[in-house]
Amino acid sequence: MRYQELKQIQQGADLYYPAKPPSVQALTTNQGRCRFNPNIYASGKVCFTWSGEPGEQWSSAQGLESILISIQSLLSNNPYENEPGYDNAHTAKDNVWKVSYVEKIRHENLRIAVIEPLESSLGILPYGSTSKVADRAPEGDDGDDDEDDQTLSQNDKPIVDRFADLRKRRFLWYFSSYIQTIDAADSDISRKRRFQRMPFESQGNTMDGHFDYPELRRRVVLLREKIICETHNWLSEGLGVKKQELSIASNLQRQYEQIVEDLKRQGNFAVDLELVDTNPFLWAFTYFGRPMSHLDGGIFRFKIYISPSFPEEQPRVFVETPVFHIRVSREGVLCYFPRKTDEMRYHIEAIVAALEEESPPYDPRTTVHPEATRLFWGSLEGRKKYNRALRRSVEKSAE
Repeated sequence: MRYQELKQIQQGADLYYPAKPPSVQALTTNQGRCRFNPNIYASGKVCFTWSGEPGEQWSSAQGLESILISIQSLLSNNPYENEPGYDNAHTAKDNVWKVSYVEKIRHENLRIAVIEPLESSLGILPYGSTSKVADRAPEGDDGDDDEDDQTLSQNDKPIVDRFADLRKRRFLWYFSSYIQTIDAADSDISRKRRFQRMPFESQGNTMDGHFDYPELRRRVVLLREKIICETHNWLSEGLGVKKQELSIASNLQRQYEQIVEDLKRQGNFAVDLELVDTNPFLWAFTYFGRPMSHLDGGIFRFKIYISPSFPEEQPRVFVETPVFHIRVSREGVLCYFPRKTDEMRYHIEAIVAALEEESPPYDPRTTVHPEATRLFWGSLEGRKKYNRALRRSVEKSAE
C-alpha cells in the first residue's frame, strides 16, 4: 500500500473515538435557560479544556471512565473556582460571589433536577394539580375508569421508564435531606430574592431567576404524597393482575414460596416472610436481630411493595418499626442495593445485608438519614452516640 493511502487511512481514523474525544452534552439545562456550572453551559456544551492547556488534551489512551470522572470533578462544592481565572480568586467580593453562586445552584438543582422531572413522570401539572390521564395510561387512553381499561393481557404490560422509577425510589430515600436543605435555606434567604449574576456569566449563558423555598417545600411534600399513593395503588393493581391470572402474579407467588423454603432449609431464623392477604405484590418481612450483633434482640417489621411491572419497576421497602439506622430514612424508607434486580431473593438478601453491616465504607448514595449519617461518619464520639441511639431503638422494638 502506498504512503499516500496509508496517510489517508490514518487521517480518517483520527476523526473517530478514541483518537477523537466523544461529544458530551448536558441535558438538564431547563431548556437552555440554566447554566449549572462554569463548565456546563446553558446550551448543553460541556467544557473540559482538552484542546487548551498543555497536559489537558484528550489522549486515545483515555476512555469513557475518564470522562465520567471529569464530569464528577466539575460538580464540586465550590463551582465558582472552576471558571478559568477564578480558581485563585479570594477577595472579599469573590467570597460573596462564591456563596451566592452555590445558593442559586442549590435552589435550581432542587427545582429543575429533582422536582420537575418527577412532577412530569407523575402527571403533576403546575400549581399542584394532576393530569386526568394516569401515569400508566397507554397513549390514546382517555383516562376513563371503565372496567375494560383495567384489563391487561400477557402482552399488554405497561411500558415503564426505569430511570423515572429510579428517581422515585431515590426521592423517597433523600426526602429528609431535601426538606432539611429547604428549611435551612428558607431561614437565611428571603422569598423572591433575585439570583445574583456571576461576573463570568453572559447573556444566554446564565442562571437567572429568584428564590422561592416555601414553594419548593410544598412541591416536594406533594411529590412524596403522590409517590406513596402510587406505591399503595400497586396492591389493587396487583390483585387485578392476580385475578386475570397473568404470569407476573404466579411468578411472584412461586418466588415467595421458594424463598420461604430456602430459609427453612438453611435454618435461617432471622427472617420471616408472609404475603399480606395472600397478595403476592405485598410481602410482610420480619427481621429478628442476630445474637451478638448490633441488632441483637430487636424485632423489625417491614412491608415490601412490589409493582405489577416488576422487575422494570423495583420494589419499595418501608420500615414499620422505628429504628435509628444509617440505611433507614426518617420516614421509614429502607435504602438497599440488590446484586441482581430481577429476582426477589436478591432483594431479601440485600435488605438483610443493609441492616446487618456494622462498618460500611462511606457511600454518598446511602445518606438517607442526615443525623445518623453525620454521627456515624463524623467523630469517634459521634459514632458512640449513633450506636447508643441505634441500641435504644433496638430495645424499643422488642417491647
